[in-house]
Amino acid sequence: MVNENTGEGSAVECCETQDTVSERLISPRNTFAAMQYPNYRIWFAGQLISLFGTWMQVTAQGYLAYQLTKSAAFLGYVAFANGIPVWLFMLYAGSVADRVPRKTLMLYTQSAMMVLAFVLALLTFTGAVRPWHILVLAFLLGIANTFDSPARLALVNQLVDDRRHLPNAVALNGSMFNMATALGPAAAGAIYALMGPAWCFTINGLSFIAVIAALSLMRLRPVPLSPRDQNPMVGIVEGLTYVWRHESIRTLILLIGVTSLFGLSFTALIPAWAVKVLHSSTTTGATINGLLQSARGIGALLAALAIATISHLKVKGRIVTFGTWAYPLILLAFAVVRSTLLALLLIALVGFASILVINLCNVLVQSQVEDSLRGRVSAVYSLVFFGMMPIGSLLIGWFAQWTSEPLAVVVSACAALTGAAFIWILAPRLRAMP
Repeated sequence: MVNENTGEGSAVECCETQDTVSERLISPRNTFAAMQYPNYRIWFAGQLISLFGTWMQVTAQGYLAYQLTKSAAFLGYVAFANGIPVWLFMLYAGSVADRVPRKTLMLYTQSAMMVLAFVLALLTFTGAVRPWHILVLAFLLGIANTFDSPARLALVNQLVDDRRHLPNAVALNGSMFNMATALGPAAAGAIYALMGPAWCFTINGLSFIAVIAALSLMRLRPVPLSPRDQNPMVGIVEGLTYVWRHESIRTLILLIGVTSLFGLSFTALIPAWAVKVLHSSTTTGATINGLLQSARGIGALLAALAIATISHLKVKGRIVTFGTWAYPLILLAFAVVRSTLLALLLIALVGFASILVINLCNVLVQSQVEDSLRGRVSAVYSLVFFGMMPIGSLLIGWFAQWTSEPLAVVVSACAALTGAAFIWILAPRLRAMP
């Protein structure tokens, strides 16, 4: 006779074994685990459309700025103007994101970005646009993005009901961003060449309707918020103290700073690269600029999907470490090739390797932070990530203006390799992060 208790125990044991095996498997089901939640599906669709428009504007704006000024340094100025609000307001924005509903905050920021896109479109349609207009609008857009970023990063936690799927949701957010990076610039290059930049800005303005509608439709579970009457400085200090004392989060934020400063700044030079390094004509330059941006986005998208697929595995630290070495080495190769086809291949590989670092750092930070501090920690993360990028863009733009674009990229890649070496030596625990 079979003992009932023994049979029951075996069944439970069997289920647990199957769950454990499932957690170790790599399958398409794991890639899209967060999609089972309606709020996440609504968010993903709306944000994807909006980001597609955003990348159309980024690509068209960069090439328009270069056409108006013929200056690689000015491309750095635009990126720097966009990044100034990050340094001025990001920590305060994180405190706000922990004190007011994040959905409400994002409705305001996304609406502001829509208005700015339409203003740039109007200036360009009428032929009134000047370089200083681009700088001012980049600064204002930077303010809106600064308040949007910590709220957007913190909101992901409310889109999934099971915390086990939070790493997958964060990783899929990266794939959404990079899908737009892959498609938006190529579309911008084609529309710019056929219809002019103003239509790129108009399409971006219209794309914000999708994300505003998505935010309005979502019904989110409440999360703990800080008291509204809390002194913002108290909240900021609390967030900074938490990051400083949390060794793993501190290491990840340091790494994202190095990557943003030296690994992403070369993107500011892509419009000039298309014309001066790959010797495109003025007519084809907009198309090549879009293709370079899109190739980087395709590589980044493949990396983001790979991260979503393995987000349940405990190998993230090793993959991040691999990425810190891989992207600067590939960037060095990109700096010396003069074939458009090889440049497209290598910039796609740079996109792949750099996203291994960027997305997994975000996954690891969001997996470890406490809910009540999520907005402020996301603000510190965003401050370092978005704050270093314009400084790197400004420096590489100046250096390219004084020397050459290829030499500027070589120096940036070597600096990234030096940073990778320091992190390898000083932060060995990174390689062991799950």
